[in-house]
Amino acid sequence: MTTALSRRTLGSASVAGALGLLLAACSGADADTAAGASDAGGAAGSVGTVEIEDNNGTQTIVTPPASVVATDNRTFETLEAWGVPLTAAARELMPTTIGYKTDESIVDLGNHREPDLEAVVAAQPTLIINGQRFTQFHDDLARLAPDATVLELDPRDDQPFADELKRQVTALGTIFGKETEAADLGTGLDAAMDRVKAAYDGSSTVMAVNVSGGEIGYIAPGAGRTLGWAFEALGLVPALEVEGASDDHQGDDISVEAIASANPAWILVMDRDAAVSADDPSYEPAAQVLEASEALAGVTAVTEGNILYMPEDTYTNEGIQTYTEFFESFADALEKKA
Repeated sequence: MTTALSRRTLGSASVAGALGLLLAACSGADADTAAGASDAGGAAGSVGTVEIEDNNGTQTIVTPPASVVATDNRTFETLEAWGVPLTAAARELMPTTIGYKTDESIVDLGNHREPDLEAVVAAQPTLIINGQRFTQFHDDLARLAPDATVLELDPRDDQPFADELKRQVTALGTIFGKETEAADLGTGLDAAMDRVKAAYDGSSTVMAVNVSGGEIGYIAPGAGRTLGWAFEALGLVPALEVEGASDDHQGDDISVEAIASANPAWILVMDRDAAVSADDPSYEPAAQVLEASEALAGVTAVTEGNILYMPEDTYTNEGIQTYTEFFESFADALEKKA
């Protein structure tokens, strides 16, 4: 998934942002000027504002943002692919597939368990893209960076998840002048999902699981984290449904005997530890846990090789690209069996 990316330096972005703001002020540009308004006196770059409806209401954002901070895992790959320079970010939360992680010019806010929120002050952000594990710190970030717009675009529980992924990149595309790229990401997700729906036979049973610490967790249709939403969205027939299912990050408890009894034709897997513990000597890859299990040896998904693994960085990179890549792999597997 990792590609070489060309990114502007923080210094040049900050200078461009400051220069743009000065030009707009000198020219008397209206604060409500839309993003992409004509340049003042033909100067490179233009300053305006855009209004984005996020999870907390309507947010007004000066564009281009002079200093961007990012804490939402779902946005990292998109921002990097678009060459957006960051002044601060939750680098500790990033997977190694994201180049920002090792960029020492970016102030590290740490992780959500022990965040260094005060470090955001030095970044002097004008835009904070907050969310997912950092959602709980919204008010703290707003207090520490009163001049910044705090934008939150986490998928909302009452809306279709795929649409929410597209809403997020669409909003970011509007802010950073990447509308075409955002539309392409949305089209790519739709196309991958359509391929799965077209290739799926409508009757083969499917189970989603999460493997962590050598243990298998059950990802319930609908409720389960990461893949729970995909059952309804793709029209998949669950191999097993249980009462009281949760969205726990490690999945719900399930025995290998229960999996064997359900006998799924397909097993979809999120290897949680692959993203956070792959370097740990005790790490057991999900494939080893599932495919080496004697109790699961007779399960249809095992005997027919119908086990699909999400990208290794999924747990800390759950953005639109991650799902698109996985659904394309799922569609490839289904089409081969057709």
